[in-house]
Amino acid sequence: MRDHLVERLPRVDPARIDEMLRAGEIVDLVGPLAPDAPFVPGGAVWFHRDLPVEQDVPFEIGIVHRDDDILVVDKPHFLATIPRGQHILQTALVRLRRELDLPDLIPAHRLDRVTAGLVLFVVNPAARGAYQTMFHRRTVRKEYEAVAPYDPALELPRTVRSRIIKEKQVLAAQEVDGEPNAETEVELVEHRDGLGRYRLRPHTGRTHQLRLHMNSLGVPILGDDFYPAITDKSVDDYTRPLQLLAASLEFTDPISGQPRRFETRRSLRAWTDLSGWSGSAVE
Repeated sequence: MRDHLVERLPRVDPARIDEMLRAGEIVDLVGPLAPDAPFVPGGAVWFHRDLPVEQDVPFEIGIVHRDDDILVVDKPHFLATIPRGQHILQTALVRLRRELDLPDLIPAHRLDRVTAGLVLFVVNPAARGAYQTMFHRRTVRKEYEAVAPYDPALELPRTVRSRIIKEKQVLAAQEVDGEPNAETEVELVEHRDGLGRYRLRPHTGRTHQLRLHMNSLGVPILGDDFYPAITDKSVDDYTRPLQLLAASLEFTDPISGQPRRFETRRSLRAWTDLSGWSGSAVE
């Protein structure tokens, strides 16, 4: 089993696997595995992985609304919604559980790490299914705000439809030929100094959908490090955040039956203060 774990976990130092085996920290259904335990095809083992060294994300999470069932927050740029990969402690979920003493908190949906704005979390475990189902069935009306170049020749508003695929282990998603599976309404709200402020209403939720659709229109969102081309950027470089903001959530509450609407309290720095956005760290 030791040799199998070394092969399956190439990012873990073999010496660390040996240490966990000696300490009884790797277990199967019976209990701790001995260092010389045989490999059992089709079996399962469990262990707690070591936490990665994380860079603090120096931005606060804003509280927009809180009641007995839900918590709506304004997530900053650069903070992941849930633990994934190298981001564990520095995620909205873990920070909120600790800061608000809400160990049962769970997100009803997610935002990309580089996107700021509204995220709805469920406080009451008994209500999780009801709120998560809203997002799965796409009965929540979402609006985003983006700042991107202004093209006077681009006819807006319009609805962009395309087929988007995202392959595992590939950073960027891509648009391909075939039946559309992604749809976004794009509207120009205002423009000045060669920039536009856009309102985006997604009707589907494909990976990087809004970023891909804006790029396909020839107006990629400012600060996008994936589209039109991937650029190398340190994970702790906070100088040019993606200028994309989840601005509003609107739905009929599945518990009370009442209409609810939440709006962000954040703004996009590229629009409100261009000099500040191009300078030091901002959110």
